[in-house]
Amino acid sequence: MTNDMPESPSPAPAPLRRIPYVIGAVLVGAVIGFAGVYGFGGLKRYASGDSACAPAVSLSKKIAPLAHGEVAALTMATSPLRLPDLTFQDADGKQKKLSDWRGRTVLVNLWATWCVPCRREMPALDRLQAKLGGKDFQVVAINIDTRDPEKPRNFLKDAKLTRLDFFSDSKAEVFQELKAIGRALGMPTSVLVDGQGCEIATIAGPAEWDSDDAVKLITAATTTTPRS
Repeated sequence: MTNDMPESPSPAPAPLRRIPYVIGAVLVGAVIGFAGVYGFGGLKRYASGDSACAPAVSLSKKIAPLAHGEVAALTMATSPLRLPDLTFQDADGKQKKLSDWRGRTVLVNLWATWCVPCRREMPALDRLQAKLGGKDFQVVAINIDTRDPEKPRNFLKDAKLTRLDFFSDSKAEVFQELKAIGRALGMPTSVLVDGQGCEIATIAGPAEWDSDDAVKLITAATTTTPRS
């Protein structure tokens, strides 16, 4: 699979139904042009030893019963892990970092236009941002297309996805960083992060992010997440 693969027309913002991970997750490999970018370590639970992230593990255990239905594929954090301070660009080309959202719960999502499950998932992420986005929560969806920079912008425009801010990393380094800590197996990949930048939960593959199940879980995470 390469970035030159034919692409399907942009979908209308219709509700996404659960897609089994083994079918829905797109393995990355050579698609983004990096030798060895795909790792089979999967979501191995790495312990960072960062005691500041212990509250995130406690939060994860507390909300774990809510990880069912449309978000049953979430892997809840079982050991403290602070995510790397991912660096990417906003719509104006200015540098952004994950730490810019300290104090807020963040759903970090990696997507690409060549990833069919990603494209199907984006409308649900847009609706989630519309429902919960604000001073306490934000969806940070980072596009990792490595070629035509206008393609992801046009996709969002054509699909009328106006609630999501546009973020991109044309070198796909954010994927590499998450892969290095065992949090990126394929595409899409999403990590729910607390206000200190610590992992609450991770999912490999798409989810129905604006479903009642997802909204309840994220609301619970947001109202009890540690603040900076």
